[in-house]
Amino acid sequence: MTKIPVFEHDDEPVPGLPTRLPEGEFIVWQGRPVAQQIASRVLKTRWVAGYFAVLAAWIAAAGIHDARPFAGILFSVAAMAILAAVALALLELFAWGVQKTTLYTITNRRLVMRIGVALSVTLNLPFRQIASADMSRNRDGSGDIVLSVKEGQRLSWFVLWPHLRPWRFSQPEPALRCIPNVEAAADALKAQLVAAQSGDAMAPTIAVTRPAAERDIPAAGAPLVPAE
Repeated sequence: MTKIPVFEHDDEPVPGLPTRLPEGEFIVWQGRPVAQQIASRVLKTRWVAGYFAVLAAWIAAAGIHDARPFAGILFSVAAMAILAAVALALLELFAWGVQKTTLYTITNRRLVMRIGVALSVTLNLPFRQIASADMSRNRDGSGDIVLSVKEGQRLSWFVLWPHLRPWRFSQPEPALRCIPNVEAAADALKAQLVAAQSGDAMAPTIAVTRPAAERDIPAAGAPLVPAE
């Protein structure tokens, strides 16, 4: 009996990949963003909430200054609060959609990013196309890995967003955003990039279960692999 896919990605031969891996290629690491991190760090929901709070305070102050009835002031503030709640709910819903539809995959030959809430896109980045990678780590252990691609590789900012370095429009840099335990992903990617540069793309990945004190992890923001 043929299985009918219920969700868009149910028919993937391998989760996160459009086709089965060719012979000799294997998955080293997989992960996805955390919705709460996407909401707060990418969509800036705290700033949005603060913006609406300032508007509500301004409406209340203006109403008091104009000697408006208390009921009228309360109604205006309540309307602003409802508008804020709707806006924040939509942002949180989008962040949840980013988490559910995104899957980052590191193999021994390439990085694959399955992204897109409304329109699913799979971005394949062979290691030979990656010039360098930078890791940034937050206090809770989550973080981003930003990739710099070599010249000649044209990427679309609109297709990649929010999976890219902010404020880079002319030369978008894809990024693994808001992933938990970013050090594990950094370890895996660093090992495979080094192996690819040495011509030994079949080298096994380094273990990612070592204690943090024993890991050879660059400082936050330092290159994982120098650009060629």
